[in-house]
Amino acid sequence: MGAVSRSRSSRVDLGKAGEKAAADLLRKRGYEVVGAGFLARRGELDLVCRRGKELVVVEVKTRTSDAFGTPLEAVGTRKRRALMAAAAEYRALAGWRGPIRYAVVGLTVKPGGGFTSELIEDPFD
Repeated sequence: MGAVSRSRSSRVDLGKAGEKAAADLLRKRGYEVVGAGFLARRGELDLVCRRGKELVVVEVKTRTSDAFGTPLEAVGTRKRRALMAAAAEYRALAGWRGPIRYAVVGLTVKPGGGFTSELIEDPFD
């Protein structure tokens, strides 16, 4: 028998629930969510937010457990480059002239339902 894995649809559902929870968290912290799921040539921007005069690109990582590392550990150099390339494409298409910052929201499913969450602002500095 092969390894047990969740179906693609359950992973997509988990990801969508995580993005919704992340958007709720960000709104509570003073962010305005202006876009979600922006597809660029080199990746996807999970959430695009405004906070004051800055645009904030938010990567959302949702996990059922930390068995293979925390959600935040899943954002490495390769993902960072893809986010920056996608943000540059977004900037050009949206005509954004101001600064762009980055944030990561890591979510882990709680046994009783819901998520534990962590927001890391400026994770690449």
